[in-house]
Amino acid sequence: MNDFTKDFAQALFNPDKINDLLRKELQQAVNNLLEAELTAFLGYDPYARNGWNTGNSRNGAYFRKVDTQFGPIEVQVPRDRNGQFHQHTLPDYKQHSDILESMIIKLYSKGVTTREIADLIEKMYGSHYSPAQVSNISKQMIPKVEAYHKRKLSDKFFCVYLDATYLPLRRETFEREAVYIAIGIKPNGHKEVIDYCIAPSENIEIWSEMLKGFKRRGLEQVELFLSDGVVGMKEAICQSYPKAHFQRCLVHVMRNICAKVRVDDREKIMNEFKQVHQQTNKEMAVQVLHEFYQNWEKAYKNVVRDLRQVEPDLLTFYNYPKQIRASIYSTNMIESFNNVIKRKAKPKAEFPTEQSLDAFIGIQAMSYNDRYFNRIHKGFGQVQDTLESYFD
Repeated sequence: MNDFTKDFAQALFNPDKINDLLRKELQQAVNNLLEAELTAFLGYDPYARNGWNTGNSRNGAYFRKVDTQFGPIEVQVPRDRNGQFHQHTLPDYKQHSDILESMIIKLYSKGVTTREIADLIEKMYGSHYSPAQVSNISKQMIPKVEAYHKRKLSDKFFCVYLDATYLPLRRETFEREAVYIAIGIKPNGHKEVIDYCIAPSENIEIWSEMLKGFKRRGLEQVELFLSDGVVGMKEAICQSYPKAHFQRCLVHVMRNICAKVRVDDREKIMNEFKQVHQQTNKEMAVQVLHEFYQNWEKAYKNVVRDLRQVEPDLLTFYNYPKQIRASIYSTNMIESFNNVIKRKAKPKAEFPTEQSLDAFIGIQAMSYNDRYFNRIHKGFGQVQDTLESYFD
């Protein structure tokens, strides 16, 4: 029985002693590997005569602490006099394993707080991370998020959905701030979060700047934009993309109608208005819409007046193939993304800085784009050639 076996047998019934024993053995093994690496690099053993006058030699070591599941170990990384040796036993400049760091970033993206992540990692792996360390590791995503905001965009999207959601952010005081989000679908059916930005409230000036930014980054053509009833949106789109068409989200329109009619009338009104987007062609939809006007104008004159004013923007989706109409009469697709963000952000209560909120949303956006990379949105694959024909 060797010394390690004896020591292990003695510590068998004491978990703390076992961890301490394994930690020491691991530390020794790593140091031995590092020394063996330098020996292989130099080509001779320590103090060997054949190493004399070779032009390079050992030159001491520097110390590093590395966390393991058995506790922290101190390793001696040997150096050569010429500074040419590079060890491969340990990852460069890291005290924690890549697996743990990847897990921290993933948990952070799921909305788990930094304190909860620190507690969870310690329970699972015995490796202690303070909430501040967890926060610093999550900040590794910041350069990637910055690159995401600056990346060159595809030159054309068939449709682009524009919508804003609100998340809690602290700037001296706590407030819910607007997150402007744009998701697009290309003519080939591939979708992606084009970009997003953060501002205290939703206004058309921010949307206008975002659209101009898309143009500067290479997005030359968009066939169709979809949005809710933000005042001035259609005009802002026209400034950057004068050839694009506009579809007002019918789901938002229905919500607005509900807010302006009596509770007793809501169900009947909604059932009638839903028929507008369920017709075979645009002519039939116009007929249904005009019948809706006749049925409700007497009771709700202002509601019908508002609908008449935006009628050209309510039925734009009928100009496109029926296979994709279910996806382009509302902004439901982007709202589902917004709901994911809100759900994951809920445990955080608030974001301490704009940078932390930006990084959090950036992780969600890049994850979304990776998940749907090369996946064709429902219906678009069947009419790809037709959609390409809309572009120059």
